[in-house]
Amino acid sequence: MALFGRANSNILSLLNHCYCKKFTMGTSRLKSRSRTSIPSTIMQHKNDKQESILETEIVKRRNQACRSLLIQVHSSKSYNDLHNYCSRFGHILSMHHYYTNDQNFILVEFTNMMSINEVMSSASFMNRDIIPIKSSILWFRKGQIVTPQKDNQKKASLFVENGCVLPTKKETAKLLYNAKSISGQIIILYETMKLSDLEVRLRFHTAHYLEQYFSRLFENIKVLPFGSSINGFGRKRCDLDLVLVPEIEEVNIYVILVFHSKSTNNSDRHETKEFLGILANIMQHFIPGILNVRRILEARVPIIKFCYDYTRTECDLSATNMTAIYMTELLNLYGEMDWRIRPLVIVIRVWAKNQELTSDIPGHWITNFPLTLLVLFFLQQKKILPSLKILKLYSSRDDIRCAENGIDCTFLRNINKLPPDYKYKTNQDSLETLLYDFFEYYSTFDFQTYGICIREGMQIRKPSHSALHITNPLETTLNVCKNVSLHELNRIISKTHDAIYALETTNKLESNSWGIMTLLKINNGNAELKKSSTTKGQTEKIKEYPKDSYENSYKISDKFEVSETSIDETITKKKETV
Repeated sequence: MALFGRANSNILSLLNHCYCKKFTMGTSRLKSRSRTSIPSTIMQHKNDKQESILETEIVKRRNQACRSLLIQVHSSKSYNDLHNYCSRFGHILSMHHYYTNDQNFILVEFTNMMSINEVMSSASFMNRDIIPIKSSILWFRKGQIVTPQKDNQKKASLFVENGCVLPTKKETAKLLYNAKSISGQIIILYETMKLSDLEVRLRFHTAHYLEQYFSRLFENIKVLPFGSSINGFGRKRCDLDLVLVPEIEEVNIYVILVFHSKSTNNSDRHETKEFLGILANIMQHFIPGILNVRRILEARVPIIKFCYDYTRTECDLSATNMTAIYMTELLNLYGEMDWRIRPLVIVIRVWAKNQELTSDIPGHWITNFPLTLLVLFFLQQKKILPSLKILKLYSSRDDIRCAENGIDCTFLRNINKLPPDYKYKTNQDSLETLLYDFFEYYSTFDFQTYGICIREGMQIRKPSHSALHITNPLETTLNVCKNVSLHELNRIISKTHDAIYALETTNKLESNSWGIMTLLKINNGNAELKKSSTTKGQTEKIKEYPKDSYENSYKISDKFEVSETSIDETITKKKETV
């Protein structure tokens, strides 16, 4: 408790010092936007602008999180007792169970916030030396007496049971092996790897959980998830990116009483680092479930890395990084334009991971974000996706957005207003064709001379001496691959040659792995599966996709004519590249 007392006198004072200055400056930036390329119209239209698809989804998910409690239970069988007890406080919309780290949890969603407040008021702390801080994560104690269910009371049921299970390699291998085509394999992989509804709910609940604590220190503050968790390109167990942003309110010049606040002469970067450093201390010592807090404050965007124990998720928290939010919105928009985009991005990401081209540890290798930009740029060359330049050209006043430092984040957000060439696509290539063409395109790309730019939708002359140049679509002066070494670039090119060779030569009848299984290093060890047909579960997963994407069942050798000469050329190119 002495530690808690010191926090009140020292840490909270420092936090208010940093916060007041940090977010007061944010307001002044909004006022001064008339001096930037995007005028102050963003403030004029802030309240009446039309929300994008992602903005609407964020509002919906945040609302769900506010009306939900995460409760630890003895097992999934505890749901009926938990439902009977929680029903005292209000109507329950859904209950979602998952199991992690030898612990069972149920996410309970109520109809309104009043029920949440009543549950929180009825809860208590354990009788031991702890720091008493209330949160939306509770423990349903085993063996407690619960009111029996009434005869006319509707029986409870779990909406999801064990909802965060990652399929085993054997299960994945079986599904992929039994697919009718490589396109079918890609769809199955995407459906297997993408985040479920429960996993998305838990990520927004994590953000809300932190927001509950921080909002007790500061007024009008939000914690928002961004990146792969919400742009549709996320995979199971992927990291959760979070950003701390203020709800900026216009200053009322007619108000009589004004709050005192602290100011500082420190630079923005120093201020952000100091602010995050203090937040990291609070998270480490006072917020339950926050483990292994690491301060990465010297990065271009300073972050706090930590593990969220209740979902076993690795998280990154940054401050006032609105550019990342708008980048998430842009990638989500591209993902919504064509059903083939997200499955293709996922299979490329999984391929890169299994070929050790990407890593969870920072280094001189490519990461998932620039890898996704490579896929989007390739699809622009295929006339499947428009350039960001076109999206800006067709934008309206409702689409005006501006991030910190005057960064222009304006682009068309309504897919229905796309140019006809992109609404009614002439390119109807299958996922299999697109995957092969992706590897072929970058196996011969002149990376030494040209860079990638999805803003222009065409290759550009490299403005730097970096081995790989991919322009940040919103912050155009930045190269998102500045860290990638020449050795790693050569490995990427070499692996694309290997992928082409693998797709051309694998044969389902002669091997336990075929198609993308070879690319992903997945081997079907059960010989009996060779005679199996497509499973019922697999059919259900792919039935919502266009039939042409998975019904064209054919041998790989029929699609790609392979000769000894072409194989030798591929091997020669690979050796020359390395």
